[in-house]
Amino acid sequence: MFGIIGMVVTTVMVFGGYLLAGGHMHVILHSLPFEMMMIMGAAVGAYLLSNDAHTLKGTVGGIIRAFKGPKWTGQDHQDVLCLLFQLLRIARDNPVGLEAHIENPDESAIFSAYPRLLADHQIVSLIADTLRSASLNYDDPYQVEDILSRRIASMREEEIHVPHALQSMADALPALGIVAAVLGVIKTMSSIDQPPAVLGQLIGGALVGTFLGVFLAYGFVAPLAQRLDTVVKQDMGFYDVIKSVLVAGLHQHATNLCVEVGRQAVPEHVRPSFDGLETALRELKKAA
Repeated sequence: MFGIIGMVVTTVMVFGGYLLAGGHMHVILHSLPFEMMMIMGAAVGAYLLSNDAHTLKGTVGGIIRAFKGPKWTGQDHQDVLCLLFQLLRIARDNPVGLEAHIENPDESAIFSAYPRLLADHQIVSLIADTLRSASLNYDDPYQVEDILSRRIASMREEEIHVPHALQSMADALPALGIVAAVLGVIKTMSSIDQPPAVLGQLIGGALVGTFLGVFLAYGFVAPLAQRLDTVVKQDMGFYDVIKSVLVAGLHQHATNLCVEVGRQAVPEHVRPSFDGLETALRELKKAA
């Protein structure tokens, strides 16, 4: 919602100020389709040239993701802490019983209680692989922590490709606007014998290219790339919360303490309250 509002405000303020200053839209509107074709066509072509298939496939979804905002809510953070609490308790009390949950998460009653988490393959795989390592007497917590950190860093690197690609497009748009403007000047020079009124319109049309390149870059594409980068970082923080709980569990801390370590790692604006999480954990203990 705020993204759409931002786009509307940017457009209205720029063109509204231009009109209030006495500008005329007919020059811009006449040149807009041709300049947009050259600038955005070249930008899209360069985007296709500079990115792999995986990034290209993720671009549309990334743009939608930027407008929708972060995937994981405060409730999701509480759910994953409750999930990890249950799994760590089983790992301590009944290591053999844990195997059924981590080998077949889709059939696990614990995982199935949290459908949003179960639907994310990376979350399930991250938790199951780490707990499996622990069950195999992988007794070096620091090495497991290093493996987790590398795995999450690899996931983060993959997720950040689209915002980086969009930022590169934003950086290129002003230069492509200059290209369109130069072509407009070339067109103007071929009509140098025309009266000043005609030349003025031709020069004005050429400058629309420079305007569009800068306007699209700094008014839309760069903010969109920055927004998506922020969303990706917030969503990737969810995996850091999981890692902190699992690492604390590998160090054999009390299960409640492991969960509290994870709660403290959650960003403040989506962090579950201590009392709310404790209530949820007490209910889980009663249900067990």
